[in-house]
Amino acid sequence: MKSEFQKMLDGDLYDASDIELVSIRSKARKLFSLYNETPHNNIKDRNLILKQLLGKMGNGIDIQAPFYCDYGINIITGEKVFINFNCVILDCALVTIGNNVFLAPNVQLYTAHHPIIASERIKGPELASPITIGDNVWIGGGTIVCPGVAIGENTTIGAGSVVTKNIPANVVAAGNPCRVIRKL
Repeated sequence: MKSEFQKMLDGDLYDASDIELVSIRSKARKLFSLYNETPHNNIKDRNLILKQLLGKMGNGIDIQAPFYCDYGINIITGEKVFINFNCVILDCALVTIGNNVFLAPNVQLYTAHHPIIASERIKGPELASPITIGDNVWIGGGTIVCPGVAIGENTTIGAGSVVTKNIPANVVAAGNPCRVIRKL
């Protein structure tokens, strides 16, 4: 029988009130709160906190406080990643961020979602679908990336976009819903 954690990662309906999941989220909140309170110039301590919080992080990561996440352990980052102020990552599923990725202020990555049919939704179980961001991507301020989305390498997402579907590599995309504006 699968644990609720494994169901969550597998994209199955899961119970977010499961004691293991609550414990992992609690640990993440303690760590990101500590991170957010640690002075920006204290790079050594900030990196130690991130190593405890994130599933995997590459060298040269710079996350501006405040930063918020659900579990932390489901966030994988590449090298030279910059995450600006007030980023929220709901990492109920795997969030993979490539190398040389820039997330502008107020970017939100949501892997969590709920059943569409109300009678199913009110029963409580949730769903999660992974998000993948390729190398050399820039996501503009205030953008929301929805569950299950992949953004291809070398792509720029315009500010304020709502990314509901996969975006290919080597394009500029923007809007609500986000769509390709031009190829690079």
